Amino acid sequence: MNDTKAPVLTRKLGRKPRSYDPRVPHLSALRLGRPPVSPPDDLDNTNGMPANLGMMLNNQLGDCTCAAFYHARQVWTFNAQKKTSTEPDKDVLELYEHACGYDPKVPSTDQGGNEQHVLKFLLKTGAPIGAQGSARDKIMAFVEVDPRNIDDVKRTIYECGVAYIGFNVPQNIMPAGGVPPKIWSVDKSNSKIIGGHAVVLPGYDAQGPHVISWGERYKMTWDFFVTFVDEVYAIADRAWFEATQKTPLGMTPAELEAQMQGLRTAA
Repeated sequence: MNDTKAPVLTRKLGRKPRSYDPRVPHLSALRLGRPPVSPPDDLDNTNGMPANLGMMLNNQLGDCTCAAFYHARQVWTFNAQKKTSTEPDKDVLELYEHACGYDPKVPSTDQGGNEQHVLKFLLKTGAPIGAQGSARDKIMAFVEVDPRNIDDVKRTIYECGVAYIGFNVPQNIMPAGGVPPKIWSVDKSNSKIIGGHAVVLPGYDAQGPHVISWGERYKMTWDFFVTFVDEVYAIADRAWFEATQKTPLGMTPAELEAQMQGLRTAA
């Protein structure tokens, strides 16, 4: 009889506390004078995608803010090209180094990342892509979304393919030495906050949003979302826009560019 146990798969967090930059445009302000789109009742932008989307090094490093972007890029490219574009881990590592200050030679620098810092880097410099990491994929724009407005979160997923979010992680979804539950819900008996995490939401239904984390699919209830999520961003991606003609609030590329000027010129 073989008593060898399968190794426990490590999962790490890594989102630093959110920051507040007044130069980041807010969806609620931009919507003034624009009729809101009614999002569908349910949506899943991962239909047909592979089951395993890859850890993106988030089993070794606290690089979830970067891994989440590359998972978003998988959703965008699949919906634009019907082919999932998955970048090699060395590209994810390079983004973590440059956007978050990680130095592989100094393990103590594995301190995670701030979502707005990562998004600003993606706007100005772009994420390394390709076998050699020589190309750069820059986002067109990003806009902050109020996590208390569930309809705006749904609109973000509908208009942008995903919502890029940050939340405080309760102990119950990361049991010690165990596997996270497939559905993340509020457990008041085991809700000690153990860190922060960045993920993308590629869909939703009446129960709550779909989640891509650690390369796998999960669900969080809407109760979990409103309890623990404290930052949400709508990202305008060029491949998604060219394939769907959808952006936050239906803004044109020129309008999005105008909103990004303050961020592009900031030090």
